[in-house]
Amino acid sequence: MGSLLTTLSEFGRDLRAQKLRTFLTIFGIIWGTVAIIVLLAFGMGFKRQLAVNMHGMGESISIMFPGKTTRAFEGFGTGRLISFVEEDAQLLASQVRDIAKISPEYATDNIPIRVGENIINTSIAGIYPIYSDMRNVIPEMGGRFVDDMDMHERRRVMMIGDEVKRLLFGESDAIGKIIYVGETPFTVIGVMIKKTQPSSYNRRDQDRVFIPASTFASVFGTLHLRNIIFTPKDPMRSEEVISQVRQVMGKRYKFDPEDVDAVFIWDTADMDKFFIYFFLAFNLFMGLIGSFTLGVGGIGVANIMYIVVQERTKEIGVKRAVGATRGNILFQFFMETFFIIALGSAMGFLIATLIIQVLQYIPIKEFVGTPELSVEVALATAFVLSAIGLAAGLFPARRAANLNVVDCLRA
Repeated sequence: MGSLLTTLSEFGRDLRAQKLRTFLTIFGIIWGTVAIIVLLAFGMGFKRQLAVNMHGMGESISIMFPGKTTRAFEGFGTGRLISFVEEDAQLLASQVRDIAKISPEYATDNIPIRVGENIINTSIAGIYPIYSDMRNVIPEMGGRFVDDMDMHERRRVMMIGDEVKRLLFGESDAIGKIIYVGETPFTVIGVMIKKTQPSSYNRRDQDRVFIPASTFASVFGTLHLRNIIFTPKDPMRSEEVISQVRQVMGKRYKFDPEDVDAVFIWDTADMDKFFIYFFLAFNLFMGLIGSFTLGVGGIGVANIMYIVVQERTKEIGVKRAVGATRGNILFQFFMETFFIIALGSAMGFLIATLIIQVLQYIPIKEFVGTPELSVEVALATAFVLSAIGLAAGLFPARRAANLNVVDCLRA
């Protein structure tokens, strides 16, 4: 404890004696710390925003569409149309254990719906309650999505996309209002929160309305689904899950499981896998740039400490002559380097945090996201600072500890 206090006292004295040199040394660490934190924070923010944009349609979902056979199989010829029913989803849920969630989906296109004199043509989807979580169709405050009671009682209720709400109701509230599908009235129970959706398979959710699947089947008198969506428990194993799904469906409808045209499956997790590796490389690149900047600051600290060792050669000799060990000298100069880097990194962290907070108010989120100071960023910065601090402090300290006592006194 005494040696640490002595080292702190000597460090403070050196700060006062060499103000400009110390400031320039600390400034290099400050600048490097700010660079690595802000660059990594931008990388994390960009990753999160792109994930939000990508998953407007749903996260790691697969959409399965019925098609037409193109291979003969077990006595059946080619060209057979495949159609899905709700029981197919139940069958898949029971036989493919790696499916986490699954929902049938009915759909119609260009159906006129009206409120008073306002009429639009839209797509109506008949869905299950779990569809909301799978497709990120989230209601605004005060509204709700289709629930189990709606399904059980075949209620004539609907949740509408935000653009449908704007066209039919303008700025007025839509919850509880009546929308007519032909001559059939439906009560609006929710309006979808506005979201970014760069891709779709029917049309954008903002332009659609959603009603209970049971109601859809009774109102439109249809038994066949438009598609089935499902989510694997592990998105990285989506290909295996899709293979199992093809096996089950091939057995049920008597087609070759390798006949991809009989059942087309759009695996959105493929893009997720790509972006996992892309952002790993991207963040490593950003971290590398920041690390180089911080490394330059660390080299500056090491150079200054070499100069300090040269300037204090006689002091080192006197300390060694009165009983100080090599370990004492090593500890002293290493801790002085540590104090410089700790002071600079603390100031840099505060400045970087302030910059990140200010950038939250700049309207760039929809394009590149906003910087995010996460645990990963903090840990990466701490690791780089520790490595640079160890290198910048150890080599000058070892040189000071290894100086010959006689040569030091003679100097």
